Amino acid sequence: MLKCLLIVDVQNGFISRSTEHIPALVESAQKDYDVVYATRFYNPTGSFFRTLIKWNRLGRDSSEFALAFRLEVGGTIIDKPIYTCVDKLFVAGLRGQNISVVDVCGIDTDICVTKCAVDLFESGIEPRVLARLCASNAGQEAHEHALRTLERYIGKGQVIR
Repeated sequence: MLKCLLIVDVQNGFISRSTEHIPALVESAQKDYDVVYATRFYNPTGSFFRTLIKWNRLGRDSSEFALAFRLEVGGTIIDKPIYTCVDKLFVAGLRGQNISVVDVCGIDTDICVTKCAVDLFESGIEPRVLARLCASNAGQEAHEHALRTLERYIGKGQVIR
């Protein structure tokens, strides 16, 4: 069975004091996987991120949009204007490769990492959240709270600490 890693939103615009350790960790982790996906969040004009949350960063043509690590050759980038990359097409691609387990890591544990893991779970793909390869811009407390919430959402054994 192929080993799959989903690296969520490890982009220049999400690197802060709370997350600066993550790019080197995910870059190194890639070597242990057969299939690697990396998401890049972008914030389109008129999005709810801009209009409801009043968050105007990460335009698609900004330097913030770029990955903050080197994606290995053969890795696939998925650009997304929403919290998750998990949709019918992504799940069908995983199933087409006989992938039934996906290790998830990245930024922010309490937002996009959680959403991707829960969406995988609800799509019948087993998510495993790699806690030490995740962080939150809201700080360590938000990261830890998200891990506890994920244990309730997807199972205690699915959060690898």
